[in-house]
Amino acid sequence: MGIGTSIFLIALGAILKFAVTAEVSGLEISTIGVILMVAGVLGLLVSLYFMSVATRRDPVPRDREPY
Repeated sequence: MGIGTSIFLIALGAILKFAVTAEVSGLEISTIGVILMVAGVLGLLVSLYFMSVATRRDPVPRDREPY
């Protein structure tokens, strides 16, 4: 899941939690909104973590032979 998908899930979850007032029998729309927001935040944190790990890698010098 990328950063854009995570932000989309957070926004969709917030809309379902705070803006939708419809009721569906057997389904809590606000609970689905909270679940989507939590999934979006977790996806965003994982994406940012992997991006930070990828940028901290030191490139291997090309002028030396490997051990």
